[in-house]
Amino acid sequence: MKIRHCVEESNIDENMKVIDPLKIRHVTVLAGKIGDISGLIDPASHLNLDFPDHKVVECVIAEKFEKNAKVRMDNDGLLFATVDRSAFSHYGPVDYTQRLTDMIKLVKDDAAKKGTK
Repeated sequence: MKIRHCVEESNIDENMKVIDPLKIRHVTVLAGKIGDISGLIDPASHLNLDFPDHKVVECVIAEKFEKNAKVRMDNDGLLFATVDRSAFSHYGPVDYTQRLTDMIKLVKDDAAKKGTK
């Protein structure tokens, strides 16, 4: 399953550019619809000129940020909007390994809390 950057249709302009890149989320796409959906992206890892490893460059386009919302497609597959270069800035270095470790811990802690209820 591939996780993609996603933008709502209302957040793209007539040139297929993302208007507000802070309103991008991660989603999975299943059968032309949003499967799972995350919170908003973190600019320090996605819009950071000092951390090019996970820079958001293009996004699939969804009707809205809801599970089962349709994503835009044509005969060649998914349609994408692009993030303009002006959206990127210098946020400084990112310790991606530590961020990933912290995220995994939060997910496990959350799952443990839900399992005890």
